[in-house]
Amino acid sequence: MKKMKFLGPCSYSLVLAWLLMLNGPDAFTQVTTGSLLEEMTDLESLSRFPSPGYRTTQFSSYDRRSVSADLPGWFANSDGFGGEPIPGFEEVLEAPGEDGIGRYLVCHVEGPGAVVRLWTARITGKLEVYLDASRSPLYRGPAQRFFTHAYDAIGGTDGLYDQEAVFWQNTAGYYPIPFEKELKIVWEGNLEELHFYHLQVRQYDPGTRVESFSRTDLSTYSQQIGTAREILSDPAGSLHPKGEKRVMHGQVEPGSATRLGTIIGEKAISHLAVRIQAADMERALRQNILKIRFDGASSPQVQSPVGDFFGAAPGINPYHSLPFSVYPDGSMHCRFYMPFRDSASIEVENLGGSPVLVEVEAHAVPRSWREGESMYFRARWRIDHGLHASSDPSQDIPYLVANGRGVSVGAAAYIYNPTPVPSSWGNWWGEGDEKIFIDQAPFPDFFGTGSEDYYNYAWSSSAIFTHPYCGQPRNDGPANRGFVTNYRWHILDRIPFRTGLAFYMELMSHEPVEDFSYGRMVYAYGMPGYYDDHLPLTREDVRHLELPADWQPVGKKGSGGATFFQAEALVKDPSRVSQEKAPIWSGGTIMAWSPSEGAESLELDLPAPSDGKYRIVLTAGKDHEGGAFRVMAGEAFLETGRDNLIDLYEPYRVLARNYYAAPVALVKGTNMLTIVPAEGNRGKIKIDFIWLMRSRD
Repeated sequence: MKKMKFLGPCSYSLVLAWLLMLNGPDAFTQVTTGSLLEEMTDLESLSRFPSPGYRTTQFSSYDRRSVSADLPGWFANSDGFGGEPIPGFEEVLEAPGEDGIGRYLVCHVEGPGAVVRLWTARITGKLEVYLDASRSPLYRGPAQRFFTHAYDAIGGTDGLYDQEAVFWQNTAGYYPIPFEKELKIVWEGNLEELHFYHLQVRQYDPGTRVESFSRTDLSTYSQQIGTAREILSDPAGSLHPKGEKRVMHGQVEPGSATRLGTIIGEKAISHLAVRIQAADMERALRQNILKIRFDGASSPQVQSPVGDFFGAAPGINPYHSLPFSVYPDGSMHCRFYMPFRDSASIEVENLGGSPVLVEVEAHAVPRSWREGESMYFRARWRIDHGLHASSDPSQDIPYLVANGRGVSVGAAAYIYNPTPVPSSWGNWWGEGDEKIFIDQAPFPDFFGTGSEDYYNYAWSSSAIFTHPYCGQPRNDGPANRGFVTNYRWHILDRIPFRTGLAFYMELMSHEPVEDFSYGRMVYAYGMPGYYDDHLPLTREDVRHLELPADWQPVGKKGSGGATFFQAEALVKDPSRVSQEKAPIWSGGTIMAWSPSEGAESLELDLPAPSDGKYRIVLTAGKDHEGGAFRVMAGEAFLETGRDNLIDLYEPYRVLARNYYAAPVALVKGTNMLTIVPAEGNRGKIKIDFIWLMRSRD
């Protein structure tokens, strides 16, 4: 037998170099469930153009009448409610039978790839998921379970992969599912029933080595699952600042810009913290512009009001996400990596009328700049004031139009919605869809089903929520009125582009709203040579917005037919209550009552036009002084939820919230409502106004 001759170390290196030259640097890279799980918390990797390369695309239940911006139907909105004129799927595989059940193609992707995001507001029916042309599905079962808890659905477990809302974040699931050759997903159900869905998929460049997902991955990669869970459960506590710390201070006078400092060398800012001191913090955070310039760029790559940059403006609204944290003491932290070849300079421009003190803490780590791979961090804010928000006409609001090579890693919206309608069905501003075009594609690679769906919530929810990848850290109310902020970070579902990105969001509101303001920002990385449609920020852009103080609630849609009563006008003994002022409240004031200890109660006289069943709604104020109470109508407590308790405590925000009671019988004339403080209550009870609506039950 002829002996094999082994290559020496030098010869092996030459062969390896030859193979790399022949096949490229990705030849020995393999994508696995484990590597994708690691990407879920790897913020540093966002600053390098993906290798191996891929394109991220979205399959959704968008209205198929939307074909082109210059044809009818571009703003069509039948996208999963049931009964769409055109089924919201890629293809009809089997027409509905007598039972109304048909089979429909959600997606069919050929080549290597990975599922990186799932979302649904609600979906009925069943789902079949096939990988690599297998005749045996990876999953067959309820569609809702797969879209909301994919790993538990596949593994036959219950809640194991949904702890701390880590992989399942509000209404979106981040369960990476790689496939080597093919992905096919089929929905079986009745088109008359709800079927909202988003499915985001990476489609890797041909030749990329991918290890297909299998059920055993849930144990094989248990360590990666555990690490992702640990970091995403507590990003601020897990991702500590790294590198050399530099603290910069400065006072910035009105109408001037102050360079706070410059970091020299081939490095990356790994952690940036900013704190401002000012007489009026909300104005200062909007009217002072943070500018970060890498390698002496003619125009700063970061240009944003300080507060807005950190994703929770206007004002200080504490929250934690993977790349950002805002603390109650006003300190704001960014964990996005910001690499540079030679220098990074940080300055603040004051477009307001008062001086501010600024403190910046920057941590920098050594980081080699690699041509063709390293990218600059970019975040450039924009806003439009005085818009007419409506469903007819709707309009596409540009978030970002960029040319060049880069990666989109997130977006935030900053809404000013002065509508007088107090109900979500009526004052919702975001019925429109995201439309994201990649590399000059003729049709959006992402065509969504609603602004809230893009931001990982549903049904125009007014709830305050914050998660590692998504959140609503501000929503004044009632419902979606006032100042609203949404964010979504594209970490696992990052969006690479090779020649350009065009990101639009439809502005479509339930009812017409004048003087609507829409601020927004896309966070991205770009190769040298990248440019976008940014315009310099002006004093008009950052003018102080304040809700009209004299507004009164108007009954439309969800509040249609309601009669509204200012709470203070109904109190039997007005001397027992006070009024507090703020533009968020109807007429600029809210009734405030401070119960004494014991069994004290407050009586209100509520008039009804005739005998019958009515729904009573209380619009109340939540803040750090808020107490807890129940409401009696006659001799019975109103049914308002768990234990019929209304809790108005909110430590960091001032919110107007609607509390709906179950139908109750009232008589014509005066009916007594009694506010009863909860046991041990120590807080104020603040009620803005009370609705009365005829019940349909």
